[in-house]
Amino acid sequence: MTMKLKHDLIVTIVNKGRSERIVKASKAAGAEGGTILFARGTGVRETKTLFGIPVEPEKEMVLTIVPEAISDEVLEAIVKAGDLRKPGAGIAFVLPVKSVAGICHLEPEATSPDNVICD
Repeated sequence: MTMKLKHDLIVTIVNKGRSERIVKASKAAGAEGGTILFARGTGVRETKTLFGIPVEPEKEMVLTIVPEAISDEVLEAIVKAGDLRKPGAGIAFVLPVKSVAGICHLEPEATSPDNVICD
């Protein structure tokens, strides 16, 4: 079942090895976690070659779905944790989520999976 609630997707792309701090900051700001994907790509400041062969830097992409109400706070925490105001440090942006499935949580006092709250 898909839920028609207001969520945002925060996409963060950083250099390899920096995604864990992004997830940690996101969680501290209210997100429940994130998904880390490995990626390749270059920005304007990253064009490098090795013996004349272009080298694509390794990146990590963090996908974080959050309620729309906290997306600004989570984004700001990500920007600070990743030092994203520094040129070449990475990029983060927010996209609206039209619908979502699979975001369900056990109630704190729940004793079985039948007692779930779906956002």
